[in-house]
Amino acid sequence: MARRSRGQPPPLLPLLLRLGFLLMVHVPSAAPQSFIGINYGDVADNLPPPSSTARLLKSTTIGKVRLYRTDPAVVSAFAGTGISLLLGAANGDIPNFASSPSAAAAWVASHLPATSSPAITGISVGNEVLFADDPTLAAQLVPALQNIYDALPPNSSIKVSTVNAMDVLASSDPPSSGAFKPGLAAALDPLLAFLSKTGSPFLVNPYPYFAYQDDPRPDTLAFCLFQPNAGRPDAGSGLTYASMFDAQVDAVRAALDAKGYKDVEVVVAETGWPHSGGADEAGASVENARAFVSGLVSHLRSLVGTPRMPGKSVDTYLFAVYDEDLKPGKASEKSFGLFQTTTLTETYPTGLMRNGTAGLAPAPSPKPVPPATPQVTPAPPVQPGAAATAAAPSRHTRSAAESSRTVVSALHLFAFFGFIMALLA
Repeated sequence: MARRSRGQPPPLLPLLLRLGFLLMVHVPSAAPQSFIGINYGDVADNLPPPSSTARLLKSTTIGKVRLYRTDPAVVSAFAGTGISLLLGAANGDIPNFASSPSAAAAWVASHLPATSSPAITGISVGNEVLFADDPTLAAQLVPALQNIYDALPPNSSIKVSTVNAMDVLASSDPPSSGAFKPGLAAALDPLLAFLSKTGSPFLVNPYPYFAYQDDPRPDTLAFCLFQPNAGRPDAGSGLTYASMFDAQVDAVRAALDAKGYKDVEVVVAETGWPHSGGADEAGASVENARAFVSGLVSHLRSLVGTPRMPGKSVDTYLFAVYDEDLKPGKASEKSFGLFQTTTLTETYPTGLMRNGTAGLAPAPSPKPVPPATPQVTPAPPVQPGAAATAAAPSRHTRSAAESSRTVVSALHLFAFFGFIMALLA
C-alpha cells in the first residue's frame, strides 16, 4: 500500500477545504454587501412610503441604493439603515448646472444630508445623456459635472459621474474588441478625462436580457442566465466567458483600456431581467428573472470577478426595487421589480434576503393588555429582585432570526476551521 508523504494532506482535509469554500460563498449572509446595490425607481402610482422601502431593504443584504430623483424625504428614510446612497440629478438639470455654478452649489446644499447618515457615495448627473432626445445636453454634461464636483464639501469622498448606455460601444463581441463609437468622441473624451481626474467611476447599464432579445437561441439564454453552457472563447485575449454579464462588463473595460483609462473603474448602474412581458418579448418570465438575478447575486458573492478583472466583484446596482406601472413602452419595461409593493415580499426568490426569509413581514400589532384582576388572597413575600427577573424576558430566549444567525455563524466557523486545517496540513 502506498504511503502518504509528510506534506500530503489526508483525504479528509481537501474535502473540508472544498466544503469550507462552498459554505463561505453560498451560505446567506446577514451583513450588507457593499458591491450589491439596487435601483429605486418611482415611475409608479402604487409605491409604499419611503420608510417602508428603507425597512424592507434593511432586511436584505443590499448595501446601497441608487436614486433617480433625489427626494429629501427618501434620503432621510435611509438614515440609520447602514445603506449608502447614489443620488441622482435629472437630465433636465444639466443645462442649469452647466451654466450656473451657484445653481449646482444650491442643489448640492439642498440634497446632501446634514448628517453623516445615510452615507452618500456618489452623485449621478443625468441618465444615458449621450442618447437623450435633446442633442445639446451632451456638450453641457462635463461642465455640469464639474460644477457639481466643485460644490462638494472640502475633502469630500463623493464621486460625480453620469450613467451610460451600452450603446456607447461600437464593438463588444468578443469582449477584447470593446471600443467606443468614434462619433461620440467629442462628448466621451472630456467625460473620461473628468472621471480620471476626479477618481470617479464609469457608470454603465449592461442588460443581458436585451442581448438575448437580439439572439433568442437556447444556448444564448443559458449564457445570459448564468446557467451551464459551453462557454465562449475570446480569441483576442485567450479568455473564455461563461456569462453574458461578464462579457458585457469586460467589453466596457476593454474600451476604457483602449482609450488609456485603465484607472477608471467600471460600475454597473443598472442590470436586471423582466419577470413578465408581451407576446413579442422572448424570455420575459418569472423563471428567467429568478435565474438571472439569483445567478448574478451568487456570482457577485463568489468574488471571482470577470475574466479580464479577476478577484474582485464589480459594484452592481440591480434593477429594480419595484415594478413601475407608469413607465412608457413595452410591458417588460414595467416589470423589473424584485419586490411587491403591497406585501413587501419578493416577486421571486433572489437570495438577497437575510437568513433566507421571503420578505419583510408586517410589524405585529400590539396585543391588548387585559385589566388587572383583584387578588383575594395575599401574595406570598417576594424576594428582592425576583419581580424584575420574572417580568424581564430571558436573555436565553432567541427569536427565529437570532437562531438562524447562530446556525449561519456556526457554519462559517466550521468552514473557517476546515480552511485552516487544510492550510496547516
